[in-house]
Amino acid sequence: MPRVAARFALLPKYPLADVPEIKRRLKADGVDVIDLGAGDADLAPPPAAVAALKRSVDVVEMSRYPFQLGLPSFREQVAAWMARRFGVTVDPFSEVLPLIGSKEGVGHLAFAFVDAGDTTIVPDPGYQCYLGGTVFAGGVPYLVPLRPENDFLVPLEDIPGDVARRARILYLNYPNNPTTATAPREYLRDVVRWCREHDTVLVYDNAYSELAFDGYRPPSILEIEGAREVAIEFHSMSKTYNMTGWRIGWAAGAPALIAALSRVKTFLDAGASLLVQAAAQAALASYDDWVPQNIERFRVRRDAAAAALREAGYDVTVPRATMYLWLPVPGGASSEDFVRRALVEAGIVLMPGSALGAGGEGFFRVALTQPAERLAEAAQRLARLL
Repeated sequence: MPRVAARFALLPKYPLADVPEIKRRLKADGVDVIDLGAGDADLAPPPAAVAALKRSVDVVEMSRYPFQLGLPSFREQVAAWMARRFGVTVDPFSEVLPLIGSKEGVGHLAFAFVDAGDTTIVPDPGYQCYLGGTVFAGGVPYLVPLRPENDFLVPLEDIPGDVARRARILYLNYPNNPTTATAPREYLRDVVRWCREHDTVLVYDNAYSELAFDGYRPPSILEIEGAREVAIEFHSMSKTYNMTGWRIGWAAGAPALIAALSRVKTFLDAGASLLVQAAAQAALASYDDWVPQNIERFRVRRDAAAAALREAGYDVTVPRATMYLWLPVPGGASSEDFVRRALVEAGIVLMPGSALGAGGEGFFRVALTQPAERLAEAAQRLARLL
């Protein structure tokens, strides 16, 4: 086999790569496997999105190349939604960019701002495209462990001065996957101030902005004074709207940041499907009628899973956002060993914290991707492992 690039070799190996095969064998043996691993809910997308997609299929023009402009009405709907939801005004054509899911935009941004040897600051554990984008751009990720004693926030004061001087990008994600942490506004103000002082791009991954409970309303980073000078925010239709496979999202931020990402994408893709952009536009337009009931479904699941796992003997902190629970591994076992036991002995698929970075060791993630009764059953089975 031809030699792979050095940067390819720097990518971490994925733990538990054999899980799909183990899962297949268990199912073949008649085991009822409950999959709580990936953040891919079993719920249906908004009917408005499905109807819009069906209508668009019959429009020949919607099958053409979207390029980076995409569907102007989708851009306008995004801008209108951000104004209503956050009180943030963005120009739909210079400060919004449609994406093939927010993941590709987050991953590709480093190509515009990171030179070989440059540093990015990456939360650990965290979404692996932060690290992947950095590595593929030739940069060096500086991993910052997310610790309970810091409320799972990136402690800016602990970043060494030489790292801060070299930092081209700071990746943040609140509400956070996987820790479920949320960020106070005063912390976000400190982050914006830090990025301005160090001339660092703030990549704010806001994929879980709407999956919040108990009256909590996560902010946009663009609400924070001074953020427009340094921040670009990413949104996704995947989680809030149960549209994971549709691959549609957007970035919003200052024209210079949006233009840089758009130029990178021009060389790498032809834009998000116009059909899917039309569906996403309809989903956003149905927000008031549809999203609250979908969030309530996740709240019911959260409460059921938390109560059942606590009764089973696990240490559970009830999150006020995201579609996950983040639990310490009991008994001092490694997260990979515990998750493997959960699958083999209880038929439950979980996410080991180490799969999302070494900083996640000692924890495991439960995705609220099954009905409440299945989550309760999973907790009963996991009780056997204690």
